Amino acid sequence: MNYIDTVLKMWETDSKIDSTSLDEASRQSPMLHAKYLPLLSEAKMQLKRSDMEQKILLKDKWLYYNGKMPKEQIESRGWEFDPFEGLRVLKGEMDYYYDSDTDIQKLKIQQWKIVVETLTEIVDNIKWRHQTIGNMIKWRMFEAGG
Repeated sequence: MNYIDTVLKMWETDSKIDSTSLDEASRQSPMLHAKYLPLLSEAKMQLKRSDMEQKILLKDKWLYYNGKMPKEQIESRGWEFDPFEGLRVLKGEMDYYYDSDTDIQKLKIQQWKIVVETLTEIVDNIKWRHQTIGNMIKWRMFEAGG
């Protein structure tokens, strides 16, 4: 199971509000915030690390694709000497090569962006949980005729 699946499974359990003990659900909000905020912080740091790794790799790939990388470096990385296999590539077509490059895709930067977005949504939901609990209490008062 990957990281996002683990987070979503935890949230599936933690997001439930027991309507019979709303006071306890209200007291759990700070604990949930304390649980998910470090996960969000760590995911943001991992995203930043991946972003920096990607920038370094993109610079190396730029040198490689533009024929400016020494042959020794190309060989040490195990890359093919002619990345275009004899084709003549225009400058505007380079994004196709960057986007399809498996070395760049391995960095999983998009996965970390999704994790950060998901955890941000969870933390925002926790921030507003008191509103949901308050609405549940108001609905009960309405049903009771108050």
